[in-house]
Amino acid sequence: MLRFLLVYLTLYPLAHYYAFRKIRAAFLPGRKAKTGITLFMAVMIAAPIMVRLAEGAGIATGARFWAYASFSWMGLLFLFLPLSGTVDLVRFVILATEKLRKQKFTRPKVSPLHLFTAQAVVVVGVYGFGLFEAADIRLERIEIASPKITASTGRIRIAQISDVHLGLIIREERLKRIIARIQEAKPDILVSTGDLVDGQLNHLTQEARMLATVKPPLGKLAITGNHEFYAGLQDALDFTKKSGFTMLRDQGVAVDGVNFVGMDDPAVRSSYKGHAVSERDLLFAQPRENFTVLLKHRPDIDPDSPGLFDLQLSGHTHNGQIFPFNLITWFFYPQHAGRLTRLHSGFLYLSPGTGTWGPPIRFLAPPEVTIIDLVHENTKP
Repeated sequence: MLRFLLVYLTLYPLAHYYAFRKIRAAFLPGRKAKTGITLFMAVMIAAPIMVRLAEGAGIATGARFWAYASFSWMGLLFLFLPLSGTVDLVRFVILATEKLRKQKFTRPKVSPLHLFTAQAVVVVGVYGFGLFEAADIRLERIEIASPKITASTGRIRIAQISDVHLGLIIREERLKRIIARIQEAKPDILVSTGDLVDGQLNHLTQEARMLATVKPPLGKLAITGNHEFYAGLQDALDFTKKSGFTMLRDQGVAVDGVNFVGMDDPAVRSSYKGHAVSERDLLFAQPRENFTVLLKHRPDIDPDSPGLFDLQLSGHTHNGQIFPFNLITWFFYPQHAGRLTRLHSGFLYLSPGTGTWGPPIRFLAPPEVTIIDLVHENTKP
């Protein structure tokens, strides 16, 4: 958490400084206007931190307003930065080429004001689309055939949700849509691959009741993500239990002939006082004749685990949530979100996430409830 805070306090003010320079070039504000813009940006930088502190103090009403305000502004800024940065890069390349060739190209002259206005219109339009995309939760269906799924079993349907981030912004209305999608698919079992919650949990009683109404015949399983740790691990565990989930914390369980193995997130494991069981040892202890599903919040592939699981379900990256930030998440986790990836032995499915973190938008990274059908190998055409 401290590392994230240091990165935030380094990069986010730099992003605001870049935006401030663009505003100053476009509008040529006076001293009072520049002071006002600076104060506004300072408040927007500080607000997410103050929101977390307010949550910790149990102040939900004011915190929710500031969460919407500051994270909406963050979304607008995250859309503006790559757009304006791309324009600046193109202009730099053109100027550099002109200098090298000692030749002026014919190009339209656009004032800083007109350019900024055009970019602002695009950003606001994309933000509106991003609100719609975040609310439009789709069903993504996958089928995996395996001889480990017996002919008598026929099919086991798993519904996966990940990175819902219930908190000040993701509340009853969004959760209602998620639950409707789950119920539509009629899964045999529901799994949550981490970050079910976002912040403090003293205001999520209704959300726990809503999740508790989802009762697949084979039950519900969950694992921790990094935000369960940030929210307060015990409170997160209590919320998950009230929601009807069985939490797998470095544990395995057999459900209707399928092994489900859940690993704690590294943020949680770092707080262990004793010895943590290794992923390899945990997988090796499961019945080998069963199909094994490994639940890990982060899409890390343990080099000691190949051949010990058939399917890994992960989340965490949100597929960048706002394009082109998926390029950044891909740099740290070079797996394709929203696509079944064949490993040396078994498969990996990286969910793009079901909710949002921070800005309440998604752009070219739609949210989903993933439906995985495990079927007997001979039943697949």
